[in-house]
Amino acid sequence: MAQLAVHRTHTLGLAQARERAKEWVAQAERDYGLRCDYQAGEAQDRVLFRRSGVSGELHVSADRFDLQAQLGFLLSAYQGRIESQIEANLDRLLGPAG
Repeated sequence: MAQLAVHRTHTLGLAQARERAKEWVAQAERDYGLRCDYQAGEAQDRVLFRRSGVSGELHVSADRFDLQAQLGFLLSAYQGRIESQIEANLDRLLGPAG
């Protein structure tokens, strides 16, 4: 099982970060078939996501996005490509400050 860890800083503040995280959730569900559970917190939100072959968490705070994922055996072969795609998606969502 392969592990992914992607971290991005931003200057959006928590309210805008939540909006961007919800955009990420909608895209992940639509494009990748992930089942996401968004859990809002006082200072940090957490998104649990999963589907066959992948599971993980996205932590969203006023200044950071931290994504951790575990890839199953079959998806492990594509770890580099998957990690690059996640990084590009987060960079696009967070904009130039990300």
